[in-house]
Amino acid sequence: MADEAHWSSRTDFPGAGRVPVASAATSFSEVETQEAPAISVALEVNGAQHQLDLDPRATLLDTLRERIGLHGAKKGCDHGQCGACTIHVDGRRVLSCLSLAVQAQGKQITTIEGLAGPDGRLHPMQQAFLDHDGFQCGYCTPGQIMSAVACVRERHAGSADEIREYMSGNLCRCGAYIGIAAAIQSVAAQGD
Repeated sequence: MADEAHWSSRTDFPGAGRVPVASAATSFSEVETQEAPAISVALEVNGAQHQLDLDPRATLLDTLRERIGLHGAKKGCDHGQCGACTIHVDGRRVLSCLSLAVQAQGKQITTIEGLAGPDGRLHPMQQAFLDHDGFQCGYCTPGQIMSAVACVRERHAGSADEIREYMSGNLCRCGAYIGIAAAIQSVAAQGD
């Protein structure tokens, strides 16, 4: 059997997903895959409960966008390098493209859509981005705002250098960094 390659599902992680099963005579293009059984996941997003049957490998970003219909978090790089997918899980910033949806079960998820008040009034950071031109094309803006809120909450907005350091995981291809930093500084000065 040393000539054969045989992969099977991991027993220590139930429902690990599609698993290739191949023999030495099989090319990788012919590898048979098996569908992962869906699992029931309960998510609380922006205060609303969602009961979903999900592939256990589904990312939180894909679940928010494709299953719940919240498109604010963006799929930029899908590798956790751009920050466009930033959301809050239990008040902490999280890259939703690198997080499995099942990991967020039982936690409070907040997206850009849930940041405004119940009356529709913008969060102070959202308003500050408008006031300070903290965006251009807008693609990165939801992730930038979610990180900016966390940056102030974490008390990392004491100086422009500190803001740059703690916002460095969020990229803006348009280069709106001066307006973004000004927005964060203005909210931090208000104590929000």
